[in-house]
Amino acid sequence: MAVGGVLTACASNSNSASKPNSYKSELKQSKHLTIGLEGTYPPYSYRQDGKLTGFEVDLGKAIAKKMGVKATFVPTKWDSLITGLGTSKYDVVLNNITETPERRKQFIFSKPYVYSKYVLVTRAKDQSIKTTADIKGKRFAQTTGSDNELVAKKFGATIVPQDQFQTTLDLVKQGRAQGTINAESALLTYAKDNSLKGLKYRVLKNSEQQPAKISALFNKKSTKLRDKVNQVLNQLRKDGTLEKLSQKYFNKNITTK
Repeated sequence: MAVGGVLTACASNSNSASKPNSYKSELKQSKHLTIGLEGTYPPYSYRQDGKLTGFEVDLGKAIAKKMGVKATFVPTKWDSLITGLGTSKYDVVLNNITETPERRKQFIFSKPYVYSKYVLVTRAKDQSIKTTADIKGKRFAQTTGSDNELVAKKFGATIVPQDQFQTTLDLVKQGRAQGTINAESALLTYAKDNSLKGLKYRVLKNSEQQPAKISALFNKKSTKLRDKVNQVLNQLRKDGTLEKLSQKYFNKNITTK
């Protein structure tokens, strides 16, 4: 093939990494899948005893293994994740991200790998917020730029910006915020090791808010890489890996509709 004569120094690497039409040609670093995430949002990605873990961490490793490369994680604050992907700091972002019209203008998405319901969390003694209609004008603690913030804004909430899940719950407990909207899976995982005393929550019905379709996020130029990841996700779904990881971190399968 034509590339063989040009890349003589890499003759020993006759794999697809040297082929310009391969998804590997779109990787930031050869033989590595560079993954951007926050690492502060259990159960998706977080630190346990100083080690990065979580559903999307294990998923990233499983995807990379199927691709024949190594997963390299780059923990980054939310506000910098999107910017970093736009400047090719990462190959992909796995960070509990849903597809929105604004994001579609700049990026491309994989097929969904999680379908996540939302919960409305308020103080246990608060009777002023019983339905989503009651959210309008109320102070809601939300991570700035997150999908949860978009849903809260949709219902008319006044946003109290925060960047930590536990902090949002603390603010609600303290009465400094009147509520928060978050993922059911995240709240239940948090409740395994932390008390929800002083709080109450309700899972939003599909008629109120459709479950979030969580997908991998790619730079628009990485179409071959996105297509390869979609192929791998299909394999991980068929071989039971997705369900296994979901049961491990969420105690239920939330990887199907």
